[in-house]
Amino acid sequence: MANEPIPMHRKDWLLLIALSVLWGGSFFFNGLALRELPPLTVAFARVLFGALCLLIVLKPLGGSLPKRAVDWLPFAVMGLVNNVIPFSLFLTAQTTISSGLASVLNATTPLFAVSVMALTGEERLTGRRLAGVLIGIGGVAVLRGPGLSAESQTIGIVLCLGAALSYGFAGYWGRHAMAGVPPLTSATAQLICSTPVMAVIAGAVERPWTLPLPGPTTWLAIAGLATLSTALAYILFFRILNRSGAVNVVLVTLLIPVTAILLGVWILNEPLSANEVAGALIIAASLIVIDGRAFAWLRQRYRRP
Repeated sequence: MANEPIPMHRKDWLLLIALSVLWGGSFFFNGLALRELPPLTVAFARVLFGALCLLIVLKPLGGSLPKRAVDWLPFAVMGLVNNVIPFSLFLTAQTTISSGLASVLNATTPLFAVSVMALTGEERLTGRRLAGVLIGIGGVAVLRGPGLSAESQTIGIVLCLGAALSYGFAGYWGRHAMAGVPPLTSATAQLICSTPVMAVIAGAVERPWTLPLPGPTTWLAIAGLATLSTALAYILFFRILNRSGAVNVVLVTLLIPVTAILLGVWILNEPLSANEVAGALIIAASLIVIDGRAFAWLRQRYRRP
């Protein structure tokens, strides 16, 4: 029998916002790095240096890695469904569709997570939660509306949906197979497992050893990707996952477009449009619906004599 959906822990709302900033900021770092390096090479550098960053602080912070080879299997699967598959699919898709459409399709991740958790019997599918996810996807569509391309090819859309589905399975797998594992261990081990796989893919497709050495700006961008958008972000990701569940942690994909736009406004002085404000408000409403605490408070308030 499926369990009731896990509510978002109060402390995890702040962590979710912080995570959306870290992952929203990755667009800025990606833009800088991609000026001199191809995308799969950037992805490989991101997981490689992210793993190295966490390895440096692992023991000083009291963390540890699995001792036996068999204990690495859950992290290898997590690295595959949380990094290798979605990274590769999104990068391939964005050669045929716009980044705006890709971001909207990425925001379908909570819908897939809800479905995966219901089909596996982990959490019961509720109408309120499903409605909230659909409202949030609509909010992202409004927010990113002008950037969508009507000429996008079907294969690109399918690849993005496949990546979002992979993230949905990643949430389930992390919650199911790595329950109780410290976030620092989970983050480090899955990045270690992702690195050789991404090395093979990048090496086969882009042959990064033949590329000219990038400049200091690119190295700084990669450092930002590795330390902030990967190492620190994954510690927050697994902390939220352990405490609030798979569906709640992937709600970050609804917030990422909002934080990316706000960072552009605050740091790059980019203009803020009316549709971006409207989309952000719709996404905020969707999170209130998914959380459900406001409705419970209203029911209690109006039931009082």
